[in-house]
Amino acid sequence: MFLPSVLAASNLVKVQPGLIFWTLVTFVISAVVLKWKAWGPILSLVEEREKQIASSIESAKRERAEAEKLLADQKTAIAEARREAAEMMRRNTQEMEKFREELMAKSRKEAEELKLSARREIDEQKAKAIAEVRSMAVDLAMEVAGKLISERMDDSKQRALAEQFVQGLPLNGTSATGAVRRTA
Repeated sequence: MFLPSVLAASNLVKVQPGLIFWTLVTFVISAVVLKWKAWGPILSLVEEREKQIASSIESAKRERAEAEKLLADQKTAIAEARREAAEMMRRNTQEMEKFREELMAKSRKEAEELKLSARREIDEQKAKAIAEVRSMAVDLAMEVAGKLISERMDDSKQRALAEQFVQGLPLNGTSATGAVRRTA
């Protein structure tokens, strides 16, 4: 009830043909002026902004593709570096193993040479000692024989007799029968 009385009192709901005409004329003039003066620059700004956005999108796509390519290149380079590092480690391990084997072989060879040299030296010293003992035995036998046999023998006969005696002496501590001699 209240609404119809308020509407009746207001001029806003009344249809006035003159007001409608001038409102339409003002609207058309405003639209023409806006189209003529403002609409062109606004549309050109919108088109320019649209071109900038399209250019930015295209640039971003190119940069993304380039970044992906660089990332793939980085991954390839990292994989290659890892492969090379693994290869170098394998080679170093092989070289170290080879060096160790060569060093062991060289050490074994040197030890064997030292062993053979020591054995030769021992054999030489043994031979010298045996010869010296024989010589001393000959001299001792000559002295003893000279004292036991009061007869006088010349030096060559004594030496021959002593040499014969020494030849009968056992080598390496065994007697002529093969039994080991014991020294008291």
